[in-house]
Amino acid sequence: MKRYERNEDVRVLFLGTPDMARTVLAGIVEAGYDVIGVVTQPDKEAGRGHKLVASPVKQYAMERGIPVYQPAKIREDYSFAEYLKIDVIACMAYGQIVPEGFLSLAKVGAVNVHGSLLPEYRGAAPIQRAIMDGRKVTGVSLMEMVAAMDAGDVYDTRECPIEESDDYTSLGRKLAALGAEMIANDLLAYANRELPGKPQDEEKVTIAKKIKKAEEQVSLELTAEAARDAFRGLSEEPGGYLVLGGLKLKVYRCHLSDGPEKGEKGDYFIGKKTMVVRFSDGYLALDEVQLEGKKRMDIASFLNGMRSHLAPEGKVD
Repeated sequence: MKRYERNEDVRVLFLGTPDMARTVLAGIVEAGYDVIGVVTQPDKEAGRGHKLVASPVKQYAMERGIPVYQPAKIREDYSFAEYLKIDVIACMAYGQIVPEGFLSLAKVGAVNVHGSLLPEYRGAAPIQRAIMDGRKVTGVSLMEMVAAMDAGDVYDTRECPIEESDDYTSLGRKLAALGAEMIANDLLAYANRELPGKPQDEEKVTIAKKIKKAEEQVSLELTAEAARDAFRGLSEEPGGYLVLGGLKLKVYRCHLSDGPEKGEKGDYFIGKKTMVVRFSDGYLALDEVQLEGKKRMDIASFLNGMRSHLAPEGKVD
């Protein structure tokens, strides 16, 4: 068995797409590993002009002269990788199901940085679900990529507290930084088969299902605390919303608040610089919002522009 003496001896093919994956890729590159290419999702149209925009991972790779591969469906076409002489495949948040045939191209194996403390929150939305469930602690796991979803042996973990001020975006950044540090530290030992893996306890598995479009409209049936956590879990992307006057009002930041005793579920009340909305057991004060077709703004600015269109008391649709 070949022994890898230095980080730069390990040829790594990286899979990932969003900004969190870019952070992990940067950690691998900065640690000196030989990143021979990246695989990322095809460019997507964005903005009013529908211009094609490269993923953060592609942008990073192009800036550093790393070859980029963008198969539309990697399970149908991974011929590009057959001649790359891959030692290790490393992945975070790629966004496609990766076939076993592709994984088998790595001489040593394939590892994934997953945004939870496995076996909790296997699946597509581990960070969002942990926040939406009101959890106080989460973390990242370095796991073997296998055919079953997020079911491989776990090689390393890092814990991270979830602060009340955290939302999906801020917590994602923290976890990406931890993941980058973890994988950069572990890859050489993994390549030399000196990093022991631990099977997951199947009895403790929980699933973090993909966020459905319908969940973006936060239900008034929730408790105020659960609604706050839902908005946190959806912020900043895709953004949780309420419907006000037939229009989406995205809520990026909010907090638990007092409100009028007479309020019923769905009622809102406007003060000079405040707006509170009643949920099943109490109120949320909205702090930062975005009305459909408008810019994101603090609640005082929103009310300045909308006060003439809103009654001091009203109902969320």
